[in-house]
Amino acid sequence: MSEKITQEDGIRIDLMRDSKISGMGKTEKIRYIIDHVRDGYILILESGLDPSEHSLLIEKTMAEIDQDTFTGVEVESYPDGSKDTDKGLLGRVFNRNQSNTPKKNLTVIGPADRMKTLHKDETHISALLNTS
Repeated sequence: MSEKITQEDGIRIDLMRDSKISGMGKTEKIRYIIDHVRDGYILILESGLDPSEHSLLIEKTMAEIDQDTFTGVEVESYPDGSKDTDKGLLGRVFNRNQSNTPKKNLTVIGPADRMKTLHKDETHISALLNTS
């Protein structure tokens, strides 16, 4: 398990290579992320999460929210970047890639009470990290 980070300690940011979590099953990967975010870490995943992993992360997080100890997660990924307008409405809403090959999108995940997304577009993500 990771070492719990307090607000007095500052902010710990872990940059995760794809090889670190690519061998994990979906449930194991989501548990790893939630445990680290619960301990106050900001995770930056090289290859991001696929849509089903993202949905599972939100589902598991919502089940574990406790206003006193765990306020949830903030998750941001680069947009798909493709200008393919033939995805259809549901494909665009759920950001599904019709070729069924996963997009490699950098994803930033952190505690909801310490991270706020200021701006996101296809070239960068800007986030404010709160230390107080």
